[in-house]
Amino acid sequence: MAKKKIIAKPQPRSVVTGGAGFLGSHLTDYLLARGHQVVALDNLVTGSVKNIEHLAGRPDFRFIKQDVTEFMFLDGPVDYVWHFASPASPVDYLELPIQTLKVGSLGTHKALGLAKQKKARFLLTSTSEIYGDPLVHPQREDYWGNVNTIGPRGCYDESKRFAEALVMAYHRQHAMDTKIVRIFNTYGPRMRLRDGRVVPAFIGQALAGQPLTVFGKGDQTRSFCYCSDLIEGIYRLMMSQGNDPVNIGNPAEMTMLQFAEEIIRVTGSRSKIVFRPLPQDDPKQRKPDIGRAKTLLGWEPQVPLAEGLVKTIEYFRGRLGVE
Repeated sequence: MAKKKIIAKPQPRSVVTGGAGFLGSHLTDYLLARGHQVVALDNLVTGSVKNIEHLAGRPDFRFIKQDVTEFMFLDGPVDYVWHFASPASPVDYLELPIQTLKVGSLGTHKALGLAKQKKARFLLTSTSEIYGDPLVHPQREDYWGNVNTIGPRGCYDESKRFAEALVMAYHRQHAMDTKIVRIFNTYGPRMRLRDGRVVPAFIGQALAGQPLTVFGKGDQTRSFCYCSDLIEGIYRLMMSQGNDPVNIGNPAEMTMLQFAEEIIRVTGSRSKIVFRPLPQDDPKQRKPDIGRAKTLLGWEPQVPLAEGLVKTIEYFRGRLGVE
């Protein structure tokens, strides 16, 4: 009896824009571990080669230094396009407002064009910032938001809102299979120490023995999702059948004052807490409703805050040379 010939399944090929960034590099590692070939694109404005240097020489990984607002040309098939490219911190909004708007608009257009040409599935990393300073709590995907279009954060908020509209236009007009993930506060190794976000800011201050800067009275709330949980949720979304936006984040909410106290406790620092005026348009509340992620993806976060903070602090100790 003749043996049945086994046909090897072709290796999936993924393109990750912003692949040298904090989250893009973690996604790249995850995809490679799942057997994907990965092409990472990044102009290194906020990304870093250090985040992907451990992948050098791998035959299933390729890095291209490119601004994603320019035309993307790649030989060969592409199965998935993951659009992660964007400055994503308060420092970036102030220093790179035009670049932020361009990557959300032109960059999304170019990434969608690549996916359309290759008949690839497309995922946009959107953000909880599209909800602005929310009047609804917790934030559900059907909430349209409360955004100041002309404020200092408007360049980021509006670039992502435009990007979502563009993705849905391509989905409807070209029948493309598109996904939109709205990312809530995420933390972990490979964050930039001085990017203006609260996790690296507090950890950096605590490790240096400096006062932790809390804005306002510290009663504004955030929720923190560890990077591995987030990437798992995003992967499940890409492989799902839905096309509506999905919140991915940790619904465990805490005040900034509580968070500062937790950082001091976990680092063992003797730092004090100082209070500064609240920045313009800083959201007072931020907590995802993850009901859609639970139902559609069977996803919810698994890594407790204390565990994730230990790993993140260990990373920053290494970066700072602190014992």
